[in-house]
Amino acid sequence: MPEVELNGDGRNLLDQLFDKWSLLVLAALCDRPRRFNELRQHMPTVTPKSLTACLRRLERNGMVERAVVSTEPVAIEYRITPLGRTLRSPVHAMLEWAVDHLDAVETARCHYDERRVDK
Repeated sequence: MPEVELNGDGRNLLDQLFDKWSLLVLAALCDRPRRFNELRQHMPTVTPKSLTACLRRLERNGMVERAVVSTEPVAIEYRITPLGRTLRSPVHAMLEWAVDHLDAVETARCHYDERRVDK
């Protein structure tokens, strides 16, 4: 694979895309637009504060848009943008990789921890 050199801005963007919640939010929004509470139900361990911060970062970076839905009462819906949709394949690949390799990662962690305890 060719070497890719990132400047500070590129590293900052990757930090924001690969933070604790962004991949899960993007994956959820790739399926369909969702309201805030739907996203929270999709990720039950996220706090409202963390989800709000994540959505704002994704919106600022052009991956997600916030839309007012004219219902009674008025609701806010989050949608993936065309730019955000370009991440669909890499996000899906990362999540699939995590599921497929979790056992191997857990085994590696156990081996590492055992070696660290011995020293």
